[in-house]
Amino acid sequence: MRGMAALARVAAILSAFAMATFPSSVALTKEPLAKDLFGAKQLPAATKPQTYGFYSKGCFAGGVAIATDGPTWQAMRLSRNRRWGHPAMIKLIERLSKEAVADGWPGLLIGDISQPRGGPMLDGHASHQVGLDADIWFTPMPDYTLTAEQRENMSARSMIRKGGLTVDDRLWTPAHQKLLRRAASYSEVERIFVHPGIKKKLCDSVSGDRSWLKKVRPFWGHDYHFHIRIKCQPGSSGCKDQDPVPDDEGCGKSLAWWFTDEPWRPATGPAKPRPRDIMTMASLPKQCRAVLDAPDPVSETAVTIGGNGRTTVAAAPTPQPDDSGAAPVATPTPIESVPVNAFSDTPDVKVPLPKPRPGSQR
Repeated sequence: MRGMAALARVAAILSAFAMATFPSSVALTKEPLAKDLFGAKQLPAATKPQTYGFYSKGCFAGGVAIATDGPTWQAMRLSRNRRWGHPAMIKLIERLSKEAVADGWPGLLIGDISQPRGGPMLDGHASHQVGLDADIWFTPMPDYTLTAEQRENMSARSMIRKGGLTVDDRLWTPAHQKLLRRAASYSEVERIFVHPGIKKKLCDSVSGDRSWLKKVRPFWGHDYHFHIRIKCQPGSSGCKDQDPVPDDEGCGKSLAWWFTDEPWRPATGPAKPRPRDIMTMASLPKQCRAVLDAPDPVSETAVTIGGNGRTTVAAAPTPQPDDSGAAPVATPTPIESVPVNAFSDTPDVKVPLPKPRPGSQR
């Protein structure tokens, strides 16, 4: 009995020593972060378009990319590889670019849309995960083609006075208002995020039909660009819509709140981790495992949409970390595979020669 007790004590000591000496053994079995898995994907899931989850917690399949250049747009920050979206989102951006030019806007500079398969991003946005969000710069497109270096380094211009909360009238023009009105006019658009100062400018200056103002929502940041969000698309039963916007112009007490001290006070207490820094595949809809493991399309060209009906190869993105050391994920639920297709030809159009609050989400 004494011998058995001694052996038990030795085993306990050795076990404690092993845990203290090799704590990383626990980490090796930890499930990888979803942002690393989705951020490593360079191409979309070659399946029919489907959206799963919510704008800030989900993924999508069957995505397409907007071409780096079109007759009425240029895509920015190409190294991020975030020109991808649900086909309905890409089609809407293409339409907005053409109709905005017809309204007198020089052309769109397109910011982030989504990663090839959506999901949490390695950095930046909390949303943009399901292919239904897109950022459009307030800076108009120049009358020349930007180089790859310019697209990486060119800064968008803030529409807000330095150190203030209201629009800089030296920069804001009626054309900016017309561009937002055009974007809000589409039935697919659920809401548009802008800086509170821009919302106030619209409330103070829009005349005639003001019904579209309810779609324009104030939010932290969004002084350099506006953020278009479209509704869940037909056929995506796993997509969760955001609550409808209130049925008023949004120019009353809800807007006045943004011009008090409360929205701008620094957060207090211990800093909370950003959701993307702790989110694993278990946090996402179960279909996202299948989206992650679905086959690639035959090429990027095959799923890149050009503004004149032609496909255009995008610039090579910056290499992303691979997931070769990641723990295996569960066997995916099959997703129906269908041939990848593009939109039909669209007519040529002649082109005339925000600082987010720390810890905020959208």
